[in-house]
Amino acid sequence: MTVSPLCRKAIAALPQYNAGLSVEAVRSRFAVERIAKLGSNENPHGASPAVLAALVEAGGKTAHYPDGNCVALRGALSRMLGVAPERIIVGNGSENLLELACLAVLEPDDRVITQGPCFGLHEIYARAMGARVEKIPVDARLEFDVPAWRRALGRPARLVMIANPSNPVGCRLEAGQFRDVISSAPEDALLLIDEAYYEFARAAGFPDSIGELARQRRPWLVLRTFSKAYGLAGLRVGYGVASCALLVDMLDRLRTPFNVNVMAQAAAVAALGDQAHMAASVREVIAEREVMRRMLAELGYTAAPSSANFLFFDAGEPAQELADRLLRHGVIVKAWREPGYEQYIRVSVGCRADTDQFIGALRRESGRVPRSSPQRLRQD
Repeated sequence: MTVSPLCRKAIAALPQYNAGLSVEAVRSRFAVERIAKLGSNENPHGASPAVLAALVEAGGKTAHYPDGNCVALRGALSRMLGVAPERIIVGNGSENLLELACLAVLEPDDRVITQGPCFGLHEIYARAMGARVEKIPVDARLEFDVPAWRRALGRPARLVMIANPSNPVGCRLEAGQFRDVISSAPEDALLLIDEAYYEFARAAGFPDSIGELARQRRPWLVLRTFSKAYGLAGLRVGYGVASCALLVDMLDRLRTPFNVNVMAQAAAVAALGDQAHMAASVREVIAEREVMRRMLAELGYTAAPSSANFLFFDAGEPAQELADRLLRHGVIVKAWREPGYEQYIRVSVGCRADTDQFIGALRRESGRVPRSSPQRLRQD
């Protein structure tokens, strides 16, 4: 028996999302004691202690369905963002909302624009609807190619997806560049801004996307997540801010009624209430990112500009082969599989011990000799 004839042709042609390996899988296969899990862009410092307390309290409520409207969480987000709760939608991770957007607006053969290389689900969800996905590559410096974006946006499109900062590269559109790009987009296209790494990027020069888009007479959706900076990846909760309540209503018609569980809602509210913990985690990750960048440079690798919690670099060899060899040392990274970028690795920023384990394994497996000692680099 085969199920192939039952499935739409668009599904069979989809690439599989590369979710990366778990700690348990690597430990059981290679019998290594310590694992540096640097393939999924998680927060090495974990969630706020307030989150753990909220989870204990919420544990007594698991016999009942969660609030299908996420009233408490939407209220907390509304107060923080200064946006009416009717314009906020909450999902089982921000990719749940990305899926809903594709379900809501795309018809077969619609044109979708995103960047290349891209977050895999930007392509998978759009193509699953039968849409044509056009990727705008980064330039030679692995930065956004703004002129190329403006040219591409000069033609009709149904959905425009921009990850800012970019995943997997880490580059970002500055405020002026962001304004140029969104002003070029077709007014009847849904403009979706994926800001999964917003908290790591919101320094001087980063666009206030919600404020900028509020001046536009177009439908738009800004997505953010609790998985990264807030340390809630295991609970799956993200949110979107929409141009109007009507867009939220359309997405609500497609989502499952209880798409965010009791524990996730309680944890997200608690996480929002401890901005100090989140900000401290972000500062430490950014500092460690620059240490990792210098250590890679000492081995002769050049990482792309990054405003996120990861680095993207040319391995100088098939990335999957190198990533497989690193597993023997307990190091998990993500080898990029997208055509044209098969030599690139995306490595998450972990704690200090993770960085040292990664660089030590990379040195042994690449055969490259650093120009300086890791100790000196850390003292700089």
